[in-house]
Amino acid sequence: MEKQVLESSEERTFQYQDSLPSLPVPPLDESLSKYLDAVKPFLNQEEYQRTEDIELHQKLLERAKMRRNWLEDWWLNVAYLDLRISTQIHCNIGGPGPFIEHCWPPKEGTQIERACVNIWHTLKFWDLLRAEKVAIERSGNAVLDMNQFRMLFCTCKIPGITRDSIGSYFKTETEGECPSHLIVLCRGRVFAFDAIHEGNMVTPPEIFRQLKYVQKRCHSEPDGPGLAALTSNERTKWAELREYLIGLDPKNLTHLEKIQRSLFVVCLDDSSPHATPEDYTEVTRLGLTGDPTVRWGDKSYNSIFFSNGTCSAFCDHSPFDAMALITMLSHAEKKIIENEGKWKGSDKVRDIPWPEELVFTVDQKIINEIGLAKELYYKKVSDLQLVNYAFTSFGKAWIRMKKLHPDTFVQLALQLAYYKCHGRPGCCYETAMTRRFYHGRTETIRPCTMEAVEWCKSMLDPSDGVYQRLQLMHKAFAKHNKMRKECENGKGFDRHLLGLLLIAQEQGLPVPELYVDNAFTASGGGGNFVLSTSLTGYTRFSGSALPMVEHGYGFFYAIRDDRIIASCSSWKSCPETDAEVLCRTVFQCFRDMLQLTVAAHL
Repeated sequence: MEKQVLESSEERTFQYQDSLPSLPVPPLDESLSKYLDAVKPFLNQEEYQRTEDIELHQKLLERAKMRRNWLEDWWLNVAYLDLRISTQIHCNIGGPGPFIEHCWPPKEGTQIERACVNIWHTLKFWDLLRAEKVAIERSGNAVLDMNQFRMLFCTCKIPGITRDSIGSYFKTETEGECPSHLIVLCRGRVFAFDAIHEGNMVTPPEIFRQLKYVQKRCHSEPDGPGLAALTSNERTKWAELREYLIGLDPKNLTHLEKIQRSLFVVCLDDSSPHATPEDYTEVTRLGLTGDPTVRWGDKSYNSIFFSNGTCSAFCDHSPFDAMALITMLSHAEKKIIENEGKWKGSDKVRDIPWPEELVFTVDQKIINEIGLAKELYYKKVSDLQLVNYAFTSFGKAWIRMKKLHPDTFVQLALQLAYYKCHGRPGCCYETAMTRRFYHGRTETIRPCTMEAVEWCKSMLDPSDGVYQRLQLMHKAFAKHNKMRKECENGKGFDRHLLGLLLIAQEQGLPVPELYVDNAFTASGGGGNFVLSTSLTGYTRFSGSALPMVEHGYGFFYAIRDDRIIASCSSWKSCPETDAEVLCRTVFQCFRDMLQLTVAAHL
């Protein structure tokens, strides 16, 4: 799906929200037979008896009659808000800015000048969104749901004792007033300034002045307490500490709300990550797991600027999926390139109020808790192995020329690589987008199909010939493409199965056999996927998240005309996984697949 942001005048961004189709509930027998098909690679023998759960399905259909998206609030709670682990570490998403490839190679002393240009273009996007002038995205002719774009700005997760909530304060111009201030985090301190002065947006020179002020003060005065580190705690702990903070001084609540309502958070990070167009590893790692005192883990968008002028995005995953963010970032990047990374407007700086420091009242208990949070955080993230490399031999152009789907190409290479490294099939979760439905988000594609496994075995069997392997590869491609289409059209099965489980739990009915069956977990059900993967699109932006399970991998990739950028993560404490090895093996498999199609033509 390739798209660009057009500042269209004729359509309004949220114009079709009310006419999008409701999220369907697929027929029960179809979902069950697709599920049975998906678990086959993980069964020793036919150890599965079909259970029909007509009653639960009926109840799900009744729920779907009452709402335009039967899954929406369930998904938000189960996938995100009910989690009690550190979501900042385990669920947040992030990725490096690709500016090092064109306007902005790494260079010390450029942090603030680049930040102010980047922030300004992001503010312009906010302005377009408020005016509903961001182009509606489509897949083919189908209009896509644009609701997630509202969550890019003025949105923050708020910790709760048993369940978190999301505060979203964005409003379009027709809806009313929208918060317009930015938060800046630097050396353990928190500052705020408004992006609108006397009705007009601040310009890059004005933003420069504000950021310079913050930087000067932070570099010449003692570090602040680093309160932001508390957001990296496990959720109940953070919720309790937040309550305690508010109890210390009502002013603390005012400050917390100011952060929650802000447009986004600007993070001035003192690190200088190494970065080249072929190797984004360090900037990706620091973006996702860098200094916890200069990111607000619950904020929907943290824009991180490192001291060598490289940058990264860091986001809470609960309010949106990566594509909304990537659309915004690509829009800003396009404008930055058009202006050669410079500000070409007026250098005039108005007399605007200096940034205000949000000084929290803290006591010894909070100071100790911040220290503890940092210690736990660094202990956990030091266990992370992450690489982010570019495969530069070929990309989308060549794959398309071979009439193959680029996304399927990468997924099958990953299946083959996992099989090579581990000697068995790897249950895999790939994100499919269901945005053609009202408030649709995602469905699971399960790329580890019987067809993929047969092909992997053939590739590793020296007695199989080229023709045999090619035939099996085409079968595996066809299967994957069919599944993707079904998922995007609301005909997947994973969310349906989740719905049946949740309806049983909600109504105190017995949980169907299927969920306690060994095959359910072995094939990835219940969040047990060994490979957690997603295509981040066809732009210069790539992203990353951490593995779903202890013995798993995170594998995220962007496909460009001439290259494939892959980010792979695993935990060092697991002896059998190695992100570096898997990533290199995937790249080798890309070449093997190329050889296969070339050999077939000889």
